[in-house]
Amino acid sequence: MPIRRPEQSGRNAEKTSDAGALPVAKPAGRSAGLLRGMKDILPVDQPYWRRVSEAVQRLADTHRYERIDTPVLEEAWLFTRGIGKETDIVEKEMFQFVDRNGDSIALRPELTAPVVRAYIEHGLVNQPQPVKLYYFCPLFRHDRPQAGRYRQFWQFGFESIGEGHPIVDAQLILIACQLYQSFNLPVRIQINSIGDSNCRPLYLKALTDYYRSRKNALCEDCKKRLLKNPLRLLDCKIEDCRALKVDAPQTVDHLCEPCRNHFVAVLEYLDELEVPYTLNPRIVRGLDYYTRTTFEIWPDDQPEGESVQELGGGGRYDGLVEQLGGRPTPGIGFACGVERLISRWRERSDASVSGLPNPDVFLAQLGDPARKLCLKLLQALRQNEINVADCLSKDGIKAQLEAADRVGAKYALIIGQKEIMDGTVLIRDMENGIQEVVDYQKAVPEVAKRLARGRSNGKLPAAPTSANPTDSHE
Repeated sequence: MPIRRPEQSGRNAEKTSDAGALPVAKPAGRSAGLLRGMKDILPVDQPYWRRVSEAVQRLADTHRYERIDTPVLEEAWLFTRGIGKETDIVEKEMFQFVDRNGDSIALRPELTAPVVRAYIEHGLVNQPQPVKLYYFCPLFRHDRPQAGRYRQFWQFGFESIGEGHPIVDAQLILIACQLYQSFNLPVRIQINSIGDSNCRPLYLKALTDYYRSRKNALCEDCKKRLLKNPLRLLDCKIEDCRALKVDAPQTVDHLCEPCRNHFVAVLEYLDELEVPYTLNPRIVRGLDYYTRTTFEIWPDDQPEGESVQELGGGGRYDGLVEQLGGRPTPGIGFACGVERLISRWRERSDASVSGLPNPDVFLAQLGDPARKLCLKLLQALRQNEINVADCLSKDGIKAQLEAADRVGAKYALIIGQKEIMDGTVLIRDMENGIQEVVDYQKAVPEVAKRLARGRSNGKLPAAPTSANPTDSHE
């Protein structure tokens, strides 16, 4: 199904920068460095990221969500229309530029709008509903860098499109809780309902009347929100504005009957699932597409009265598909920050993960002819699914055996001049130093046999002792 695009997009959009401008050269003598707000994920950090990615995939498989990956770049109108022009994300944080073709482009600041765009564009409406999708990817916002916040940041998220029943809300919230439970991180859902197009106008009037009488106490941003987007007043993090929220009208007091019934049903299902939650009338989220259920994921050990850095959040977006050019279709989703999850997880004393597993075998050699034989042996070991490491660029046997010890190899296979002439390989048990000579052609099956025997016994037995252990390479 084609997506309706605004008239002022693409080549007809007003240019805001010089398309095709060449990058500015770095000043001479200046070393390369990270852009502000960016972060390298180093090898020492990767095991934590891999663990999170695997946990997300396991939950997705369990609940039958399929992965979707959308492009990093999208047409900017997708977000201005989907998220809302008056939101902080679009007004202040979105990376937007005009490309060489004159099209207005944006780095994706969130994933729901691109997922819905893909749902429409690829005809997923014709598949059995709901279509359940998940993602794990980087996003971009020109935010103020601070602890746990970056301009390129990672999120995982789940989206269920095509079903408006309240039980879907509860099931999706359950997934969010289960993910954090898998890392021994207790969380509590802060939940609210912001109604829909039928009942929200009455609430917005009550909210606007309340804040107009207190306009002088608002921050400058909230004074603008009062005129353009009053619901965002409840999302302000400035202390003076937060204090005003205490007595502000609550959305749940202004819900129409269908929205009230939907919300009550969601809470009943959450009770049935024993999901911990708190009714929080201030949860409105920062995006215009939300309707009815909105929620945030907070640490359960959050001290009362402190400013909360939520772990994630989401809600219903029953009008977004139609807004982006599709037929009226309900949807709900949530997203969570990967950096925030990992940061809290690493604070725990039981948060330990390993990197690469210790190799079973380490190949060591002496001389270039031995290197060539080791290359063939290396491939043979890998083809037999034996975990093998090497340092074939080094020359000394002692340095190579020290490397084998550092990586925790169980055996070292050594080839030197004598082994080349004899057509043999020296197998050294790295735990006790016992060595045995075996035929080169039998080296791989011999190692496989020893490893299998060691695993079946729960430990690796010592290699057989030869009458005269070879130590010519020490």
